[in-house]
Amino acid sequence: MRRATRAPSPNRLLAVLLPRDYKRLVRHLEPVSLSMGQVLHEPGKRIGHVYFPHDGVVSLLSLVGPQKAAEVGIVGNEGAVGVSAAFDVGVSHLRALVQGAGMATRMSVSSLRRECTTNAMWTRELLRFSHVLLVQAAQTAACNRFHNLQSRLARWLLVTRDRLHTNNFNLTHQLLSVMLGVRRVGVTLAASALEKQGLITYSRGIIRIANPRGLELAACECYKIVRSVYRQGNGKT
Repeated sequence: MRRATRAPSPNRLLAVLLPRDYKRLVRHLEPVSLSMGQVLHEPGKRIGHVYFPHDGVVSLLSLVGPQKAAEVGIVGNEGAVGVSAAFDVGVSHLRALVQGAGMATRMSVSSLRRECTTNAMWTRELLRFSHVLLVQAAQTAACNRFHNLQSRLARWLLVTRDRLHTNNFNLTHQLLSVMLGVRRVGVTLAASALEKQGLITYSRGIIRIANPRGLELAACECYKIVRSVYRQGNGKT
């Protein structure tokens, strides 16, 4: 028996849809451009749309004050931003900040919920991704508590590399300090240490991973743990 072809989308959660389901949904899907620094969701605000990144990256930030935030999750084309709204969690508890520009597809929450009432297979995939995000947030919390900044920075760069699918990306020390929840001077020292080891280069806001294998060795074990969970969620081993 010939296996049905999946939907034509660079986003995994949309790509797993069967053609008939994708055809039904396509009129509710809107292509959008994600720009660096764009805020998709704010804490305490209702989630109007769920975003499915194609090649951009979105950070999920937990706020503890007007000027204090730390990253607890990161989403690329393996998942969706605001997926909890599909399960009647209509208000965001996190800030969703674009930290890697690119394209995405978005869908209104009402359309997503209607699809979930009739498509059990896709609902399972959305639940699976929600679980992966939960594991990532828990591991990030433990990582921030027990691991030194240099190994955390290495882990973060690798996670971002995996979402952007490139060893080169635009990042400022200020943005990195927000993502890691530390002072900018700490990021500067950690990045300089990695650069002296020949693992990365940094110039004019552009970071290049010069030695991916070496950077993996410098990263804490949290990178491999989260990567393993994501691979399981994608049906990979």
